[in-house]
Amino acid sequence: MNLNIDIKNTTSVTSPEGNKIFAEGVILRKVSRFLTSTSEDGIIPIQCFYDIKTGKVLVELLPKDLRDEFKDDNKE
Repeated sequence: MNLNIDIKNTTSVTSPEGNKIFAEGVILRKVSRFLTSTSEDGIIPIQCFYDIKTGKVLVELLPKDLRDEFKDDNKE
């Protein structure tokens, strides 16, 4: 998809603390071999972003099914 968007028409994403610089991380989820029909359990990587100052994950960017699992990790 090639969108022609003027960067001036966008808004900044910030952490709850107001920070604007993030790093990319990966959440790893294990899936049972019985679900994958293979001889070993599998691993599913899920891309995430986290605040580099606090290490807190941007929960609102996670898949909806994982948000509850990570929301308490961001409380102090």
